[in-house]
Amino acid sequence: MPHPSNASSHASAADVAACRASLQGGSKTFFAASLALPHAVRQPATALYAFCRMADDAIDHGTHHAAALRDLHWRLDLIYAGVPGDIAADRAFADCARHFAIPRQFPQALLEGFEWDAIGRRYEDLPSLRAYGVRVAGTVGAMMAMIMNVRERDLVARACDLGVAMQLTNIARDVGEDARNGRLYLPLQWMREAGLDPAAWLARPVFSRPLAQVVERLLAEAETLYARSDSGLAQLPPACRPGMYAARLLYAEIGHEVARRGFDSVSRRAVVPWHRKARILADAWVAAQGQWAAAPAPDLAEGEFLLDALAPLPPAPSPQDTARVRWPRVEDRVVWLVDLFERLERRDRAAAQAVNLS
Repeated sequence: MPHPSNASSHASAADVAACRASLQGGSKTFFAASLALPHAVRQPATALYAFCRMADDAIDHGTHHAAALRDLHWRLDLIYAGVPGDIAADRAFADCARHFAIPRQFPQALLEGFEWDAIGRRYEDLPSLRAYGVRVAGTVGAMMAMIMNVRERDLVARACDLGVAMQLTNIARDVGEDARNGRLYLPLQWMREAGLDPAAWLARPVFSRPLAQVVERLLAEAETLYARSDSGLAQLPPACRPGMYAARLLYAEIGHEVARRGFDSVSRRAVVPWHRKARILADAWVAAQGQWAAAPAPDLAEGEFLLDALAPLPPAPSPQDTARVRWPRVEDRVVWLVDLFERLERRDRAAAQAVNLS
């Protein structure tokens, strides 16, 4: 049986170009920053992003979520059967999934997270919210680790931690915006412990000190996961570390900005000023050059099913490929990952707004 990386390709040059063109038109930040990636990472990362965006749009732009989800599962069946449909993103992702031996459980879990959003699922406690974060964000971080030829269980677990931390930060930042669109992601148990009735609050979302306590708890959990992810970032390929570490710092700073505003993410949305982003990016570049402690961390129980599915490590890139890697500005290297997670989180808010305007 041939190794996945040696199998023939499904995607043509035109398919790859179509994926990049769709990103250039719809996600200029990712398109520009992806040019900074070495070819060994850039093309599969583009395929992964294109597939995530396609799945995102399929849910976003339709009113029949169940039918859209059935279609996405069917397309994923074809991708993993080696006969992707006549769609550029599907063929490109099929090559990416095969070349890097990405287990089906990862994109399958991403679609499951989309389904939870489509049905308006709410989360009783922190473990159930982490399970959601693993699906819609941890999976993407883990698949990106595989594309970087990082597959050790502990390191993929740390990539999953980073994705979930980003997701929790997004939720903390967007409490008011989500509520005004009928969405509630805060742990219901935490709200009740703070003296808030979730249904009553959602009907009239206003900021209060009890709500601030819930948001503060959520950001504290995110900070724990950011710290856990550091040991994985320290062991990434050297060329990948600055951008990924910058992504971690930039997202954590969103939470810090929420904290500066008294944890009020209802009255207005926290935005990190550009001058502070620039300082963070510079700090990330310096920090990534040093030797970081790689303290062990436990795996998230909610992500164990993904880690158990990890496939064997494909051959590493040749020394010649590594020598050709050239990385320009750190801000270009990180913005595409930040854009990806933000886009995934904007899906339901945009859909809800479209319904309200119709």
